[in-house]
Amino acid sequence: MSQFNLLKQRRFLPFFLTQFFGAFNDNVFKNALGIMVTYNIVGDSATLLSVAAGLFILPFFLFSAIAGQIADKYEKSLLVKIVKFFEIIVMCIAAIGFYFQNTYLLFIVLFLMGSQSALFGPVKYGYLPQKLHKDELIGGNGLIESSTFLAILLGTIVGTLLPPLVGYIAISLIVIFIAVIGFGSATLIPFTPAAAPEIKVNYNIFTQTFHNVKFLPNNRVVFLSILAISWFWFYGSIFLMQIQNFTKNTLYGNEVVVAVLLSMFSIGIAIGSLMCEKLSGKRVEIGLVPLGAIGMAIFGWDLAITAQSWDQYTQIMGLRDYLTVDNSYRILFDLMFIGVSGGIYIVPLYALIQERSDSKTLSRVIAGNNIINALFMVCAAMLSLLVLSIWKMTIPDLFKITVGLNILVSLYIFTVIPEFLMRLIVWFLVSTIYRVKPKGMENIPHEGSALLCCNHVSFVDPLILGGFIRRPVRFVMYYKIFNIPILKWIFKAAKAIPIAGYKEDPEMYELAFKSVKEALEDGDLVCIFPEGGLTPDGSVQEFKSGIERIIKETPVPVIPMALNNLWGSLFSRKDKVLERRPKKFLAKINLNIGNPIKPTEANRTILYQKVIELKNQA
Repeated sequence: MSQFNLLKQRRFLPFFLTQFFGAFNDNVFKNALGIMVTYNIVGDSATLLSVAAGLFILPFFLFSAIAGQIADKYEKSLLVKIVKFFEIIVMCIAAIGFYFQNTYLLFIVLFLMGSQSALFGPVKYGYLPQKLHKDELIGGNGLIESSTFLAILLGTIVGTLLPPLVGYIAISLIVIFIAVIGFGSATLIPFTPAAAPEIKVNYNIFTQTFHNVKFLPNNRVVFLSILAISWFWFYGSIFLMQIQNFTKNTLYGNEVVVAVLLSMFSIGIAIGSLMCEKLSGKRVEIGLVPLGAIGMAIFGWDLAITAQSWDQYTQIMGLRDYLTVDNSYRILFDLMFIGVSGGIYIVPLYALIQERSDSKTLSRVIAGNNIINALFMVCAAMLSLLVLSIWKMTIPDLFKITVGLNILVSLYIFTVIPEFLMRLIVWFLVSTIYRVKPKGMENIPHEGSALLCCNHVSFVDPLILGGFIRRPVRFVMYYKIFNIPILKWIFKAAKAIPIAGYKEDPEMYELAFKSVKEALEDGDLVCIFPEGGLTPDGSVQEFKSGIERIIKETPVPVIPMALNNLWGSLFSRKDKVLERRPKKFLAKINLNIGNPIKPTEANRTILYQKVIELKNQA
């Protein structure tokens, strides 16, 4: 089912519209205020824009912890209605500020808008996993992220282009109207029960913020994913908060050029977000995250060096004149692909947090995410002030520093959690070299231990299986395959278990069985290739007795699997790779997964027959 079918369902559409109108309204107001500060107010606009960004972000740091508790304790559709009604009140205050051209009052409104968004965030990401199935998380998050940035695009156009044309009174009426529509869509959101109604809300901002952040490292992968998301907002906020000043003082463009540049960035984010479901095959594919990080670095650096060589002009240009300048389209291209890369980067991370967090604490995890996001964005604002106002460097210099930091942070995250890079390699393998059609994925349990057994055809069988099984899998593999250069790093990152024959290395043999027992007792999935080695002719070889020992020592459900049509493909035989061109390059592979078998009913003869049957299926 396509992700767009969610837009036809009440469990998703009203919520989708509510968050869309909220993001749209935020950006109409923020861009109208930004245009007023940049083009209508005499003074240091770069500093004022950095202060404005900090004021919007500060409430996320202050109120997210309390918002997370509230989102877990109370029914979510009611919370959304309250938040959207508060937005109407805030927009009425904004109208007064625009009418009197009172920057101080508008900055207070900016703080209130940040507060409203901080309250909505934990509800937003806590709602999705309650209403969507696991295979809908990537598509649903992709729609939410893409619509958010399309809302940014429309809000940018309205907030940037309309003030010079219709004035700020008209802008005031528009933001109130949008808030009312958002409240209307919120009333249609279906009842969503509280995830943890028993919790007692701690309204102390400081102690609860500390507690909320303190418990995040308990789940290491989720915590580091939160850091990766926060880095995205650090990176993106620097580009977004300076885009108006960058357009005026570096590119010499007017408000229309500002709107076009922001539009390219927003369109890119939307495209990247929607691409995630197709690229990942509806799985939570974190291998896309390094791909997005690489794109953000390449296109961000190209934008900076292109802007640094921009000619000096004596007057502000309109869009037509801007497009006649050398490299003007290159700037647009870079901004769009920074956005595409950002969408590919961030959607899998949000889906990963939703999938791997406890449902009873998810909103508080999202709140902790928002706190750290806010901290990173405040740091981004401080870096901007430091580089532009204290060091007196240019905005392209700021972009180059940000890209350099992006490379260092990405290397750190992907070194600490090699699963990201491992999954990138796996994703590339199963998306380009092979075309894999899985069948029976629902037979893999979402949680709890199970023993997977599969026929063994190629050196990269674990990568193919790991690429499609949504949970991490501990593979038991012959130590000579485990030690293949390059692949060894991947297998080690995946916590594969090397094994040797008893006569080859009795110590390794016994250690492997001990590791398998510990992994199953810890609730992991373990995959074994019972043939004991690669098939020499493509047929399934006799199963060894080791699988029966595992079942006896740790009785868990056993799930038979079979890879079909892999024989003769790339990596299926060592001599084929080294001596001649493989017969099949883009091989169409079937991965058939059978029903779980009780441990009391499983033995090597039965499992052998089940794998044969699965292998012979189309």
